[in-house]
Amino acid sequence: MNLNGPRRPIPSEDETTAPVELPHVVVTVTGDGTLTAMVDGAPFASPDAIVWTRATFGPLMDAITQDRTIAVRVEVRENDGSVFTDILRTRKPRRAVAPSENPVPETRRSRHARRTPRLAEVTAGGFVPGEDVAVATIVSHTDATGTGEARALIDLDDLPDGTHEVILLGRISGTLAVRRLT
Repeated sequence: MNLNGPRRPIPSEDETTAPVELPHVVVTVTGDGTLTAMVDGAPFASPDAIVWTRATFGPLMDAITQDRTIAVRVEVRENDGSVFTDILRTRKPRRAVAPSENPVPETRRSRHARRTPRLAEVTAGGFVPGEDVAVATIVSHTDATGTGEARALIDLDDLPDGTHEVILLGRISGTLAVRRLT
């Protein structure tokens, strides 16, 4: 049994291998909450000449990483002496989708996805606050509010033809309410 892993070729002297180096960002937080940033030892000033603060940490990182196209090693030094380190990776580039030359035929699902729902609201009282309330012709569930009321929005197009009533059933209290859809 071979306990050694697969042999890797030893690089020849002709091959040059360089370690991967990420830009090193050091962000120092001052006592008043402002930030100073250094990238590889050089100060990084705000392009808008604003003062970086904790609230602008995200835009600061976006500016340094050029909207996450460059991976960086970030070290945040708090004014109490604590240090946090992380690596911000790049985002995967999004490719624009070219419109298809052959239009795809419309399906029932695509028609359903772009239609505007026709909704009906059904309310009833007497439920235990927070209880699960079944909505029958069981098309969905809802929760009772803190006052014991239940509310359901029903897409009329999801109901079978001829359905004109809805039942709200409290799973804990057993409260049953039958309401006509209007």
